[in-house]
Amino acid sequence: MRADAQRSIDTLLTAAAEVFTDSGVDAPVRRITAKAGVGAGTLYRHFPQRSDLIAAVFRHEADACADAAPALAARHEPVEALAQWLQRFAAFIATKRGLTTALHSGDPAYDSLPAHFQQRFLPVLGALLDTAATAGEIRSDIEPDDLLRAVANLTLPAHEDHSGHTQRVIALLVDGLRYGARTQEPP
Repeated sequence: MRADAQRSIDTLLTAAAEVFTDSGVDAPVRRITAKAGVGAGTLYRHFPQRSDLIAAVFRHEADACADAAPALAARHEPVEALAQWLQRFAAFIATKRGLTTALHSGDPAYDSLPAHFQQRFLPVLGALLDTAATAGEIRSDIEPDDLLRAVANLTLPAHEDHSGHTQRVIALLVDGLRYGARTQEPP
């Protein structure tokens, strides 16, 4: 794909994510194209159906969240990188909550998304957990899938969480991961 075409797609996906977060997935296409600064033809050339656009937005946002892990790991101590990535993951889940109706609509365009999420999130979280456990900062018996589900469940009441509840509970969860870290044998 040409670089300019990829830029158009990336701009469309970013604009669509913002519009979907603000107004839901049924927002008018013209709002998305206006925000992206492209014409409707560009949108429909890349995403012929609305469900194609919604699925692409989910993948794009999931990829950005997963791709943040290595940068966090490079800049922070292992347990801090883990905590910051879990906060990022929680924000991803919370802001995408409004799109769950579309995802559970039965449209086949969404069938591959759960596997995509697993393929992107489990390895990066596993690497963060392994690094923190090897450093002796957390216990070593934590499964990435268990932690992903726990954090996703924490975001349920956080759709409009202006009090910081989710962030405080994730900090508490990370503190709990530290319990017994120094007494366990390394993995």
